[in-house]
This record gives sequence, structure tokens and C-alpha cells, in this order.
Amino acid sequence: MRKAFVPLLGAAGFIFLTAPIIIARAPFESTMGLVQKIFYFHMPPAMLMLLSAIFCGLVSGAYLVTRRPVLDWTAYAAAELTVLYGSIALVTGPLWARKAWGVWWQWDARLTMSLLMWMIFVAYLLLRRYGGNGSETLAAGLALFGMATSPFVYLSVNLWRTVHPLTSVVPTLPVDFAFPLWYAFTGFLLMYLALMTLRVTLERQRAALDQLFLESDE
Repeated sequence: MRKAFVPLLGAAGFIFLTAPIIIARAPFESTMGLVQKIFYFHMPPAMLMLLSAIFCGLVSGAYLVTRRPVLDWTAYAAAELTVLYGSIALVTGPLWARKAWGVWWQWDARLTMSLLMWMIFVAYLLLRRYGGNGSETLAAGLALFGMATSPFVYLSVNLWRTVHPLTSVVPTLPVDFAFPLWYAFTGFLLMYLALMTLRVTLERQRAALDQLFLESDE
């Protein structure tokens, strides 16, 4: 897993260097104009926040069943990345909203549910940091709760009246808009995988160091 970090980081770096050129050449949206291009830096982190929350919940559930340390390390890393990518989405969203809607924030269903999910995984990290012995089990249960909110985040724009577009918009984008979007998404995904490999490796080394420390006291 550690060997994959450098290739993943290099590929992500290449995409991040070239993505601004592709995005700059993308056509302007007829209503919002230039500000719409924030979309290419907002939607990928938002989608990866959602996917990461689901992944964290699934791995946490597997950890509760098997008690394998690698699953706990992976869930911990996924929770951190959920918060990281959620932070990017929650910062870029208001920047776009201020121009598109005239306000920085609206308490509609999609925004509120996204904020709630982000706060759940912030709580996960606080629990892991300050919860003491057994916090990994409690945090795994919290991750399952966070995962349970993911359908509401995704489907909220279809179930309730919101200012966000429906989920059917992205799959039907014209190729001139879709290509830069999925190109940017690939860069964020590769960065996610690179950071995941790095964090799991770090947790594995931390566990090995703790074991050596315990053995030295015997």
C-alpha cells in the first residue's frame, strides 16, 4: 500500500496542474457565467465526502464484527478524509452561493444535511482523540450513524424543495461541462487514495511503535 502513494500523488498532482487550463477553456454557463466554474471544485469534494462517509461506515461495521486493527485504521483515515473533503465542499459552496443565490448560506435540506454529516464525523475524530480506551468501538458506532445520513444528503434535493439542482442534473450535463467536471473529480479521487494509503501506513507504524513500547516495559 505504501508503494502506491507516490504514483497516486504524482497522478493527482498532474491533474491539479492541468485542470485549471481545462476548466478555463470550458464554456460559460448562460445564467451564472464565470462564477459557475467553482462547480468544478465544489462538486467533486462534496461527492467524495458522501462516498467517504459511506466507506467509513462500512469499514467500521466490518471492524465491529471482526476486530481487525487494519479495518479500524482504515475507518479512522476515512473519517479524517470525510471531514477534509467536507470542509472543502462547505467552503466552496458558500462562495458559489453568494453569487448564484445572493446569500452565503441557506438552511435548505441539502445544505443542512451536509453540515450535519460533517459534524458527525468531526465528533468521530474528537471521540478518537479524547475518548480514551474503547473509543474506537464507540467511534465505529458513530460512523454507522454518519453513514445512515448519506441517503438523506443525496436524495434531499429530490425529496424536498431545495435551492440545489436535482440529482439528475450531473448525469445529463453536456460533454463540454461534464469532461472538466469528471477530470477534476479524478484528481480529487486520486488525492483521496494517496492520503488514504499514507494515513493507514501511519496508523500501522504507530501501532507497531506502541507495541514496542509495551514490550520494552515488560
